Amino acid sequence: MRKLILLFGLLLNSLTVMAADMSNGANNFYTSDKVSVQKVTFDNQYKMRVAGNLFFPKDIAPGTKNPAIIVGHPMGAVKEQSANLYATKMADQGFVTLSLDLSFWGESEGQPRNAVSPDIYAEDFSAAVDFLGTHALVDRNRIGVIGICGSGSFAISAAKIDPRLKAIATVSMYDMGGANRNALRHSLTLEQRKKILEEAAQQRYVEFTGGETRYTSGTVHALDANTDPIQREFYDFYRTPRGEYTSEGQSPELTTHPTLTSNVKFMNFYPFADIETISPRPMLFVTGENAHSREFSEEAYKLASEPRELLVIPGAGHVDLYDRVNLIPFDKLTTFFRNNLK
Repeated sequence: MRKLILLFGLLLNSLTVMAADMSNGANNFYTSDKVSVQKVTFDNQYKMRVAGNLFFPKDIAPGTKNPAIIVGHPMGAVKEQSANLYATKMADQGFVTLSLDLSFWGESEGQPRNAVSPDIYAEDFSAAVDFLGTHALVDRNRIGVIGICGSGSFAISAAKIDPRLKAIATVSMYDMGGANRNALRHSLTLEQRKKILEEAAQQRYVEFTGGETRYTSGTVHALDANTDPIQREFYDFYRTPRGEYTSEGQSPELTTHPTLTSNVKFMNFYPFADIETISPRPMLFVTGENAHSREFSEEAYKLASEPRELLVIPGAGHVDLYDRVNLIPFDKLTTFFRNNLK
């Protein structure tokens, strides 16, 4: 009887995993016959190898200098999740594009795996500028960036100190600092924050003395009657064929989950401090009308100086803008970068 119950449970889970919502053109693994792609690696300033995918329009003219765009994946994701889609679509429009795995994630170096380091994440974007700015087909004075979800805050952090990023767009941005300090809608109390910090601090002793690494947050691996709508939204992308991807050598049980002891470093991360100093370089903040993360794009827009623009996509949620090509404003992104990477 126990075996029958177990088999029934596995069957239900399998059916749930296969039931991906592919509406509105969900196409995370989009490819284009107009675009060439090659795997690349380059070092950041900490001599850590960063892995990326470099996309070229197939009709690019040899010997020309072209505008380029760096694309950063959502926090806890890898370049194959959302970033490759955006990079391919923008290469369709004539840009040289580079999707990258942030350090500690995907094919990039960094130990322990899934570690959080906002400073190194921002450095990876500047290292991507180093790489593109020395490429024969790229005009180093025309490099922009698209940061999706958490990478929106890392791209802003990089742009504040790296004026080589000439135009900055974020999509479904998460302020990973604010999200961890305060939670959504500032629902985390100071006492709850202190409890998280204490738990992580005590876990450092465990790991320092050889104990097992603990992981936190990320996306649930199963749904039940009590799973909240936001987790269901992430589950539909990260735990179904719609967007599931596990990098070689990694475990599907650990995808999206940062380490507990490093995740508290986000408490010291303030990407919107001094955001106004990015001006006069232009900024575009794209968010969904129904996105639970909308507050972060609205706050960044409020604090940024001109030129700036907030674009709210009607009917879209947070994860919708990861891969639903019928909702993602690729025409707007194309116009933004063509106008600002001249």
